[in-house]
Order: sequence, then C-alpha cells, then structure tokens
Amino acid sequence: MMSAAIESVPSRPERRYFQRVSVTIYGRFMLEDRSEHDCQVIDMSPGDVLFRSQRVGHLGEKVIAYLDHIGRVEGVITRKQDDGFAARIIASERKRDRLAAQLTWLANKHELDLPEDRRHERVTPRNPISAIRLEDGREFRCRIVDLSMSGAAIEVETRPGVGTPVTLGTMRGRVVRHFEEGVAIEFAMIQRPEMLEAQFSTVNQR
Repeated sequence: MMSAAIESVPSRPERRYFQRVSVTIYGRFMLEDRSEHDCQVIDMSPGDVLFRSQRVGHLGEKVIAYLDHIGRVEGVITRKQDDGFAARIIASERKRDRLAAQLTWLANKHELDLPEDRRHERVTPRNPISAIRLEDGREFRCRIVDLSMSGAAIEVETRPGVGTPVTLGTMRGRVVRHFEEGVAIEFAMIQRPEMLEAQFSTVNQR
C-alpha cells in the first residue's frame, strides 16, 4: 500500500523534544497570507503538533492556530503530507508547561470521568431542522432529535463515518456513533446553555 506523499524541511530535520499524545482537537489556523482554514489536531506535544487539514502551507511558513480547549498556538511548518502538516511550536517555557498540563487533561479526561464528560441534560429544539457541514464544504439537511451541552443526535440521510469532523450550526464536533436514522455528534467543547438557546431555540425535553 502506498503511503501519503510527505515533504519535510531538508535543512532542519524535525526533532521531537516532547512525547506527542493522541488527541482530537478542532480549530482554525491562519497562514502568512492571512487566509484561515479549519483543522483537526491528530497528535500534539508542547513542542510540536500534527494537523489534519485540506489546506497545507509552505515548509518554513509561520502558522497561527486557534484551538478548542487550548487557545492560540504559534508555530512553523516543518513537514507536509497529503492530508495535513506538522509544525514546530514557538512558545515560552511557561507556555509549554501550560500546554503540557492541558494535553495531559485532554488525553485522560475520559478515563478520569471528569465533570465535562458526564452526561448533560438533553433538550429538544423548537425548530429541529438544521444542516451539518463536512470539512470539504458539503452540507446535508438534518433533523435534530435532541442535543445537550456536549453533543447532539441528528437524523440525516447521509451518515458520515465515525470520527468524521462535522459542524452543526457553529458547533464543531465529530461523529461518535451511528444509529438507525442518523448519527450522534460529540461537540469539540462544552457549549453554554444560552448558546444552544440562541442557535436552536431549545426547550426542556421534560
């Protein structure tokens, strides 16, 4: 099986000073031409990060990313591949320490059953008709069965694969489960009730 094409900076081989951890973090990044693009972090350390994205910048180009749970991250592109790129993170020692703590929390939050992962009250929208958008820009009309601060169940004819990044309204997330009529989505970050109300006019299910 052929592997994805990979380019890397020839004069400065990528070095990993920190151990990367596998995480699923969504966000957007800006290149030097000030264009902005959606992305997903595949793995990350306080020293470098691997992005999945349809747009890939140039080797040595500076990139600024705004990531859910993490915030602003600056870096330089060190490696390119067909579906994304790796970047060396530019940060102070204090910022790297904070990143290490954030990544430890993100990598272990499911095993630790931290409060943000406990089941939230489900609500139903007054107008359940919405649409989901994929990373390639395709949109599919859907019906929201119910949603909470951490996710939603939607009925949709085209069911993206488990793990596929999607956007429901302005809520980024990923598909975590299929059911007979649709999919369940886990949001990238916990949403405030007032945000759900503003977007979907939610009401208590009971």
